[in-house]
Amino acid sequence: MMNYTQLTSEERYTFSTMRTQGQSMTSIANALGRHRATLYRELQRNRCHHIDNAYRPSKADYRAKARRCKLRRYSHFTEANYVPVNYLIREKWSPEQIAGILPSLGFRSISHETIYKYIWADKANGGNLWIHLRQSLKQRRKRYKAYDSRGRLANKRNISERPTSIETRKYRGHWEIDTVMGKGSNDCIVTLVERKSGFVLIGKLPDRTTASLNTKTISLMKKSPAKFKTITADNGTEFHQYNKIEEATGRLFYFANPYHSWERGSNENCNGLIRQYIPKGSSMASLTQQQCNRIADKLNARPRKRHNFKTPADILYGN
Repeated sequence: MMNYTQLTSEERYTFSTMRTQGQSMTSIANALGRHRATLYRELQRNRCHHIDNAYRPSKADYRAKARRCKLRRYSHFTEANYVPVNYLIREKWSPEQIAGILPSLGFRSISHETIYKYIWADKANGGNLWIHLRQSLKQRRKRYKAYDSRGRLANKRNISERPTSIETRKYRGHWEIDTVMGKGSNDCIVTLVERKSGFVLIGKLPDRTTASLNTKTISLMKKSPAKFKTITADNGTEFHQYNKIEEATGRLFYFANPYHSWERGSNENCNGLIRQYIPKGSSMASLTQQQCNRIADKLNARPRKRHNFKTPADILYGN
């Protein structure tokens, strides 16, 4: 990506004069040694939108300087202080996670509110840190009183039969399982999330059939050194042969109630984090198991606020 620098005061006055003379953007860009996109961006950001939509170089210069001052508002923090912040934001860490871990890494403490302000000021100044923040674009849809066949599986164990101690998240070994679909193909992933720690295992599936899911889930469980005691699933048809996983691993399955996503909160949160690496609407056809492992490693190494900024790996494998 090319580095973007804003126009200088002199360039703004030259830009305004040449526009008044009726010269084209291409001619002005060539004269200033700038890309046309820079000039269009300058117009969009610094013209007088709320008056007459005209471009005035003095006003434009004032607005640009004001944004830069806003970015440097917290003058007691230097650019060096923000170096680890920039790096960790681009690693998809949240401002709260960064604020929580900075002191233990030997860096100066910066509050998550200040980090958020720094990110939005950076965006106003033409930066792109904000694109690395977690976005929640999930839309809700109404459900009407139509017949619902989800979860119509005989002899399954309802979540109400699950030991109440699991709900407290005090004990390791209790997991939630889900699948996440891509677009344009049958390729998808299965996620296993440990409830106490938030530790995740991710498996690539060629399709969302029971056979593919069972094979990958059993493989993930057997290869992982983590303990497995129970698994809680939603009512998708891909879990209808859960008994084969039980037979292969000796671990019991429980099923949440249809449309009660909060009963599998760990999965819901984890899937949102994964969407930072595999955006909604993207294809998973070229996704490999190695890439899934790398995403899981990154998530398992992120500090979590609920763990006093220890990582899921710390919690799962610690004392």
